[in-house]
Amino acid sequence: MNSQNKKMELLGSAPISKALLAMGIPTMIGMLINALYNLVDAYFVGGLGESQMGAISVVYPLGQVVVGLGLLFGNGAASYISRLLGQRNKKQANKVSSTALYSSLTVGVVIILLSVIFLRPILKVLGATESIMPYAVTYASIYIVSCIFNVFNVTMNNIVTSEGAAKTTMCALLIGAVLNIGLDPLFIYTFHLGVAGAAIATAISQMVSTIVYLVYIFRKKSVFQFRIKDCTFSKEIFSEIFKIGVPTLVFQLLTSISISLINNAAGDYGDAAIAGMGVVTRLISMGSLTVFGFIKGFQPIAGYSYGAREFDRLRSAIKTSILWSTIFCVAAGLLLTLFSTTIVSQFTTGNSEMIHIGASSLRINGITFMLFGFYTVYSSLFLALGKGMAGFILGACRQGICFIPVILILPSVWGLNGILYAQPIADVLSAVITVFMAIPLHRNLNVMERNQTEKEN
Repeated sequence: MNSQNKKMELLGSAPISKALLAMGIPTMIGMLINALYNLVDAYFVGGLGESQMGAISVVYPLGQVVVGLGLLFGNGAASYISRLLGQRNKKQANKVSSTALYSSLTVGVVIILLSVIFLRPILKVLGATESIMPYAVTYASIYIVSCIFNVFNVTMNNIVTSEGAAKTTMCALLIGAVLNIGLDPLFIYTFHLGVAGAAIATAISQMVSTIVYLVYIFRKKSVFQFRIKDCTFSKEIFSEIFKIGVPTLVFQLLTSISISLINNAAGDYGDAAIAGMGVVTRLISMGSLTVFGFIKGFQPIAGYSYGAREFDRLRSAIKTSILWSTIFCVAAGLLLTLFSTTIVSQFTTGNSEMIHIGASSLRINGITFMLFGFYTVYSSLFLALGKGMAGFILGACRQGICFIPVILILPSVWGLNGILYAQPIADVLSAVITVFMAIPLHRNLNVMERNQTEKEN
């Protein structure tokens, strides 16, 4: 019970800097390490050839769709749970957590089965060429089935973070990712399993992360009990989950669509182009997941403060999160921009075309990544406050509203450069839209604060 009280103290009364560090840093480290799953797979598979590298690039968006199911229920529930805890309604919060977990697993099984049945047509749509297809089928057949563990992990990641247990999340992600780093070369090269070895290594690692969360549950360290009998399939619960979860899922789907559109556009320039853009996708994803990890610490604080009507605390959390995330994004962006060629060269045996395409794209993506922290704080803030429609619009900007028109039009006008610059252009447009949406949000919060003060007086 003492640990549970400490979690509530972090959410509601600890200094903002301390709370963000305590909750955000462990999750950020965990997400950073988790991002290494795909990056490490790419690093070791890159030694097999461009077609094999292209294969995991093609499968990547399919895996993101499946993971999106975990985010649908996990992130949707997390926002609601944080506000319920702020209102001291632990009973309802427990019902929400159980409902979210078992719903995500049920839907996850269905989607995975459909993906396996229609695997080849799906991979073709995602950009698999004839030379890439055999490797993509081999990798995906194992990887997609194992995604049920990832669905569980992502759902638990969000729920556990919402109750202030960020260290548990970090532990689960860290153990799994470190294990993946060790198993990848073993299965790929020592056992000579190729792309299948990369998928097996990832599957085992995800399973171990699942075990960590199960231990957390069964040792009753959580505020919640996660019992099937606590599942409450009510309109109230699902409307609150979906209000936030659907925009999050749409964001994940748009991310997958954007990657597949890049793969299809790059396919006109050969496997080297697909492989090169795949490296860039993973590197930017590593940076973005790190920011998301930190924001996972910010979200429950924002939701709790909003639910408790502590507007000063909410405002302080917003300002601090923007500052810290922007500092990280600027540092990471400069690193990717200045050392783009050296970085991309690590993922191939010397294919000059792949290096040139990848480095050119990484250079400009690194510059616009500096805007990502600002954009992400506000897209997450809207969801944390339960403002689903605004969160949906802003969350859909970077990979959807702004990106899709650009990637569909620009390559036909600008050729390969149109592919390389599509995401950076979308990043700039998204940052501009964020500014225009943030201004009325702060006005509304100021009005609510004044009304609250008048009531108290």
